[in-house]
Amino acid sequence: MEEQTILLVEDDFLNRRLCRKVLVDNAYRVLEAKNATEAKSILNKEKIELAILDINLGEGERSGITIGQELAKQYGVPFLYLTAYDSPEIINRAIATTPYAYVTKPFKNTDLLTSVALAIRQGVKPNREILSIVVKDGEFNVGLPLADINYIESDGNYLRFYTNKMTFKTRSTVQQILEILPSSIFVRTHRAYIVNKNKIDKWTAKKLVVNQIEIPVSANYVPDINLICTNMDE
Repeated sequence: MEEQTILLVEDDFLNRRLCRKVLVDNAYRVLEAKNATEAKSILNKEKIELAILDINLGEGERSGITIGQELAKQYGVPFLYLTAYDSPEIINRAIATTPYAYVTKPFKNTDLLTSVALAIRQGVKPNREILSIVVKDGEFNVGLPLADINYIESDGNYLRFYTNKMTFKTRSTVQQILEILPSSIFVRTHRAYIVNKNKIDKWTAKKLVVNQIEIPVSANYVPDINLICTNMDE
């Protein structure tokens, strides 16, 4: 079988050496980069089956998430994240770039190898749709399906996600979550509210109702609420 080449983008020498050993011991060819500049140089010269990206590549360097965006848009190379970050805010930003996996450090060898094998096997699937986001349920992170969200409310540096059954909370801003949510489903109606268009029951020019809850509508964000609501099923 042809040797498969993996690009490993990791600024920490010890982490890079450990990851490389695990991959090489399992018959992968590994090319290493410490930052975005080195990664781009390799991508322009080599055929890469998969990239493994750390998110934090050091002060003053572009993040692994930025590299992930370029891999998806410019190179068509599948990638996964291998990182110490496990906060919902960072995870959601990473998920928005459609990686094939998100593996946290310290990692189990089997977890990394399984994620690598699945990513290479599945190949490139551009424009994959985001179906869920990561939120907090007490001390745990959980995946919340987008279809379950009725609306989102800003609460200082946090967001509250309202569903039919319960409310979830995570540290993020309205602007950050809008970068992740598909505009075909969600609309910002007010500086503090984002609404699932499919959950709107009724509306006026100044407010709408979702699951018996009235939500304000601001002309600054929705110039014509009638247009939004009458096009919901298109």
